[in-house]
Amino acid sequence: MRSLGSAREAHAAWVEGRDLLLSTHPASPVAPDLREGFRARIAPYDSQLRYVVPVEHADPVRWEVQTASDGVVPFSRIGRVELAGLGSLDVWWLESYGGGVFVPLRDASPDTYGGGRYVLDTVKGADLGGTSPELVIDLNFAYQPSCAYSSDWVCPLPGTGNTLAAPVSVGELVQM
Repeated sequence: MRSLGSAREAHAAWVEGRDLLLSTHPASPVAPDLREGFRARIAPYDSQLRYVVPVEHADPVRWEVQTASDGVVPFSRIGRVELAGLGSLDVWWLESYGGGVFVPLRDASPDTYGGGRYVLDTVKGADLGGTSPELVIDLNFAYQPSCAYSSDWVCPLPGTGNTLAAPVSVGELVQM
C-alpha cells in the first residue's frame, strides 16, 4: 500500500484486496455459503481521518488474551498516540509469534462492529509506514477482526485505552 501514489489509491487497492481475501481465502471467517461475490461494507476514504503521530510515553502494562488454540497471547503497552479531536489510543507490542505493533480501536459509531476493529496489526502486514517514533494511523483502513464474522474465531478486542467516545464511521463497517 505504501508504494501507491496516494492514500486514496492505497485505500481502493486495500478494499479490493479485502474483498478478495474475505470471498476466496480458505480460512476466511465469512461463512462458506456467503463467500461467493462477498463484498465488505467499507466507507469512502476521508483524508481528515489520517494521522501521522508520535508514539508518546505510557506506563508499561501487560495484556493477555486467552485463545482456544494458542493459549495466552501476550501484549505489552509500548505507548499511546493522540488523535486530534478524537482522543488517544494505546499502542501494543505482540510478545509472541514474530512480534509486531498492534492498535485496536472501539468507537461510538452504530455502523462499526461493537467489539472493535484493528487499525494496525504489523504481524499481519497491516502497516502503513511512518518513521520512528511516528506511526501512520489511518482510520480509513480500520478493519473488523475475524470474530466479527464468526464466533469460531477468538480475537483480542480493544479495552478502555483503545476506546474513543466519538464515532469513527470510516474503514470497514458492519454488513447491512
